[in-house]
Amino acid sequence: MKMNSLGSTGMQVSQLGYGSMGLRGPRTWGVRVVSEADADSFLNRVLDVGINFIDTAPDYGMSEQRIGDYIGHRRHEFYLATKCGCAYVQHEDHLEIAHVWQADVVRRNIETSLQRLRTDYIDLLQFHGGDAESLRQAGLIDLLQQYREQGTIRHLGISSSLPNLPALIELDVFETFQIPYSCLAPEHGEWITRAAANGVGIIIRGGVAQGGPDAEIQRPQLNDVWTRANLDELLPAGMKRAELILRYTLTHPNCDTVIVGTCNPDHLAQNVAAAERGPLSAELYTEITARVKNCS
Repeated sequence: MKMNSLGSTGMQVSQLGYGSMGLRGPRTWGVRVVSEADADSFLNRVLDVGINFIDTAPDYGMSEQRIGDYIGHRRHEFYLATKCGCAYVQHEDHLEIAHVWQADVVRRNIETSLQRLRTDYIDLLQFHGGDAESLRQAGLIDLLQQYREQGTIRHLGISSSLPNLPALIELDVFETFQIPYSCLAPEHGEWITRAAANGVGIIIRGGVAQGGPDAEIQRPQLNDVWTRANLDELLPAGMKRAELILRYTLTHPNCDTVIVGTCNPDHLAQNVAAAERGPLSAELYTEITARVKNCS
């Protein structure tokens, strides 16, 4: 699989990363539940196909624990990205989640993540949202820089979106930004370029738009964009919709890695094959961009 430099971090990451929210397990949210045996098999399959960047979070249910349990012994084969600022309460039938910008929450997240993930360091720790002023006033950026100096975390990033991105970029302290983007939701495209201009690594989430109109769980708003832009008309012969969406995202010149979350081995294989086919042609990329812009 093609590897890219993640900004100036020194990490060489696979252009296709793995988002582990789907491994959250029962009593969380949603309808899909993955068994322990399937989680074990799938995580090892992720590494076997050449993916070396795994993204998780303390509030993704059992995700961190399963990563530690089933591929902790292969820790040297992948970069591990998790998050902080995650306050959560496990109820009998669901997981209640909030993002709280307090030092005790961040410290607890780090301690818990290290234990669950069976590691003594985190390659990339990201704030799970937050705005520049709140993070700065709470002293959390300084706190994570201290953890970085100690070697507990190697690099510092943030997962964010508009309207918070501009001020966060201006802080000039983050080594990576995780930003949502796809041809069906392209509003962050300009800010991806602006962030990358500062030498930071770009991690794209939502880059396959959950599969678009063919998704198992339908997103009517995304489907409407596809329909209004008449993107079926542009599908090359034999190409599935999800492949077009994923390869469009990978064509963005500042995309270092796009994290795709699935627990379906067939979908994983299709995503890997699509990524290996490379970016779309300049003509197709430009036409998709223009159609989506004109129908917005």
